[in-house]
Amino acid sequence: MNTLVVCQKCEKVNRVPLEKSLTAVPVCGSCGVELPFKEAVQEVDATTLDKLVRVSDRPIVVDFWASWCGPCQAFAPTFKAAARDLSTEFIFAKLDTEASPQAGTQYQIRGIPTLIVFKNGREVDRQSGAMPLPMLQEYLARWK
Repeated sequence: MNTLVVCQKCEKVNRVPLEKSLTAVPVCGSCGVELPFKEAVQEVDATTLDKLVRVSDRPIVVDFWASWCGPCQAFAPTFKAAARDLSTEFIFAKLDTEASPQAGTQYQIRGIPTLIVFKNGREVDRQSGAMPLPMLQEYLARWK
């Protein structure tokens, strides 16, 4: 199974085998730079998220976070576990609101961590706060 990963340098959309994210760092087929994709989760910024939302054929789950945020750090392993379990049904991405403050403004992020689910090119739901894995899986089940 493949997932879509947007290159942060040239903004080309790459189809990447999911298993590759577990064993190696994939590279962009267009410009050759390493893609920000590891353990079924990709790093995005405002531009690459917009592109991903427009082209994805699967729902996208985005974790808006910041490195200084304790709940964000505590939630990170849970998000990775969900990505490993559900990556054939969803695309998982993380957006650092400190590195990309315009995205926080654009998506009206008021607290972190915040999850936003995009489907068919638009936001369909959001949830603020960290949650345990079973609750996250239950939350995402309605968007399959």
